[in-house]
Amino acid sequence: MPESPRGEEAALVAVQSALAGKPGVLTGARALSHFGEHSIGWVVVATVGALLQPRRRRAWLAAGVGALVAHAAAVLIKRVVRRERPHHPAVRINVGTPSRLSFPSAHATSTTAASMLLARTTGVPLPVFLVPPMALSRLVLGVHYPSDVLTGVAVGAVVAKAVGTIADRAEAH
Repeated sequence: MPESPRGEEAALVAVQSALAGKPGVLTGARALSHFGEHSIGWVVVATVGALLQPRRRRAWLAAGVGALVAHAAAVLIKRVVRRERPHHPAVRINVGTPSRLSFPSAHATSTTAASMLLARTTGVPLPVFLVPPMALSRLVLGVHYPSDVLTGVAVGAVVAKAVGTIADRAEAH
């Protein structure tokens, strides 16, 4: 009989037990997963925003660039750290992934960066509304440990700050 999950695996099992069976949760989590894959959804949002608001084009494009840079940073960190995704028998894997590497969550990283940069553009506190569902979806889907998601949020925030600073300097010149 397998050993009971402990630590982050136990937290992951608890999140899945509490949420995965609720109507629409897995469907929504999978939709977020597909939207955030390789930060494509954020790039599409930024491109549409740039087309619809030509006066704010640079700000919209900065959000798309920030999402891509955040994703690239997460992939680079994954390749250095090489932490494998959760694999305890009690953790249900509810979506496919492009790699076996887990740390940090690229979805949490790019969503945090994109939402922070889009908040600058729209004036809406988007991180409050967008980051928690994406972060939680990674746990519900069983593809990340909580520390993967929290680190992804932190890395995304750093990338957003850096991209925002560069965008502000470019705008000033």
